[in-house]
Amino acid sequence: MRSNLAASIESSPVTDRSLRISVVTETYPPEVNGVAMTMEHMVKGLLARGHRVQLIRPRQFPNETDSHQGNLQIVPQPGFTLPFYRAVKVGFPASRALQRCWRADPPDVVHVATEGPLGRSALSSAKRLHLPASSSFHTNFHSYSRHYGFGMLAKPIIGYLRRFHNRTSCTLVATEELAKQLRELGFRRTRILSRGVDTRLFKPTQRSDALRRTWGVADDDPVLLYVGRLAAEKNLDLVIRAFQAIHTRVPRARLVLVGDGPLREALASRCPQAIFRGMRLGEELATHYASADIFLFPSLTETFGNVTLEAMASGLAVVAFDYAAARQHLEQGHSGLLAPVADAAAFIAAACDLVAAPKRWSRMGEAARLAVEPFDWEHIYRDFEIILLELIAQGDEHV
Repeated sequence: MRSNLAASIESSPVTDRSLRISVVTETYPPEVNGVAMTMEHMVKGLLARGHRVQLIRPRQFPNETDSHQGNLQIVPQPGFTLPFYRAVKVGFPASRALQRCWRADPPDVVHVATEGPLGRSALSSAKRLHLPASSSFHTNFHSYSRHYGFGMLAKPIIGYLRRFHNRTSCTLVATEELAKQLRELGFRRTRILSRGVDTRLFKPTQRSDALRRTWGVADDDPVLLYVGRLAAEKNLDLVIRAFQAIHTRVPRARLVLVGDGPLREALASRCPQAIFRGMRLGEELATHYASADIFLFPSLTETFGNVTLEAMASGLAVVAFDYAAARQHLEQGHSGLLAPVADAAAFIAAACDLVAAPKRWSRMGEAARLAVEPFDWEHIYRDFEIILLELIAQGDEHV
């Protein structure tokens, strides 16, 4: 049952009480990944609802110091880059600094988004100071380990993650499917907090004939798109195999990959017909989405998959495995095609069948756009606020 404090905000877009919320994350824009982008949305949403946010993250440039931007306080900490995943920087342990900071000006609640040394320090400090704390589960590090030669560490990693999250008052996850999986692994107090999509940015009208011409495609030539990190955990071999199967049947088809990562050179060597567009953000990214026709998303390691919603909002038909965001938001045969999880042959067959039916992929794209229009970020911010208010009412019972 929700507390009266939490229920009291439901009738108002902004609660009467301005909270002081410490958000601890080891990745944040301008870094580009799902966790960073999601946490930026959450921070902006809390600020827009009248709250004060203290953002604690690793330094993004040498000698970066504390700064204030209105109700946002940025408290950078020393950090380092993961050697096997250089797109991610994590923070060094910072218990003394955090306790000194929080004793001087205690937050109402602490939210920890990442499980690295900085996140662990934040939980320990919150416990010592009796501050309520929540966490969110964004990354399947135990699954990633198998793609980087550390498969034997999968069990110890999941054990660490379980101990970490079970110290918090609740762990926020994006889908009921993921919550069920984590509960089966011994995670307690999971709560669902879904993800939104910026439908004003990602929309079919961003389509650019001029951009398509730079790809060497005519109006009716099919363009298949992948957006995301070019890395082992994304199962990109399957994108290449699907495109090669398609290309033998429809030579005019093109494959566009947006993103960067350690596999770029290997993928380009294996598939010289592919068009690599590198990292794109904002309007450029939205234009790339809308200028394609079919979105291929082969990953099997996502906790959600924000790019799926972005592709749907852009009016693309989607081919993905039946889990995470695709399972939650796609309707099989209506707004996309879902292959059974890990069934590569079914994924390739679905992509080939869809390319062969242009009218079908057009109808699916229209249906996909309609399906995600209600899922703007505003209701996600509101749900997050309600959860934090409940934790404040409960105190530090589970920290």
